[in-house]
Amino acid sequence: MDLPKHAYFQGKIVPYSEAKVGVATHALNYGTAVFGGMRGYWNEEKKTLFVFRPHDHFRRFLNSARLLCMDLDFTPESLTGILLDLLHQDGYRQDIYIRPLAYKADEVVGVRLHDLQDELTIFAMPFGQYVKNDTNAHVTVSSWRRIDDNAIPARGKISGAYVNSALIKTDAARSGFDEALVLTQDGHITEGSAMNVFIMRDGALITPPVTENILEGITRRSVIELAKNELGLTVIERPIDRTEVYICDELLMTGTAAQITVVTKVDHRPVGTGSMGPVGEALRKMFGEAVRGNNPKYAHWNLAV
Repeated sequence: MDLPKHAYFQGKIVPYSEAKVGVATHALNYGTAVFGGMRGYWNEEKKTLFVFRPHDHFRRFLNSARLLCMDLDFTPESLTGILLDLLHQDGYRQDIYIRPLAYKADEVVGVRLHDLQDELTIFAMPFGQYVKNDTNAHVTVSSWRRIDDNAIPARGKISGAYVNSALIKTDAARSGFDEALVLTQDGHITEGSAMNVFIMRDGALITPPVTENILEGITRRSVIELAKNELGLTVIERPIDRTEVYICDELLMTGTAAQITVVTKVDHRPVGTGSMGPVGEALRKMFGEAVRGNNPKYAHWNLAV
């Protein structure tokens, strides 16, 4: 993977090699950081890079920071301005991934969130597929459970919480699966290792509600909008039992990195016909057109660089 060219670091844009922290940094030792993830899509015909829903991403990023008692003097608009300056300097003409990160910057020992300096960095790098087999993924139900809102809130992208995701992903990958589905402590489907989940059953698109220890996904929100507006589907937010994924018609996993990944097999059981279904195919096509700035109806989702 190519490294970033530059980073916004300690209040200015610097070469990426100069954006460094010490090994005693609080966030490195205790996971006291929050991050965001967004994509930029290169449109070759228009010679334009489109960043997907940056204000929404930065709004969620700042909410994550509030969960860790961070005092950041930024707004979604000011963060978007910094991002634009960074991307103009980088000059990418390809698909990219953008990572804002806020972190407890003091080099001290001691577990806490208060009385610590908060810092911000943003960088971008070239990025392609996250799930290589994204039209025919085979997943398993993980033996690990999802973190709970009263332990580490999953609705925030808290760095330390992603050890949970790493345990889930590695065990699935080492067992030969593309991804994993994760259960709540009550045994309901919550997410993948780092993506939201949708199933098609009886003509309706169903997804766990935000109270089921899920990240409040921006791609998830976009898929709901496309499903309702463009496909006329009924979208239901409710708990999903584990066995429902074995008998559903289609299964989708969505996220900034994963985009819209179609799952065709769960624990060696075929999903529906065992191949990509019509809803997944249609949503992938519509989403791809929207994020690359090719659908005027959803132009408000994109920031042209």
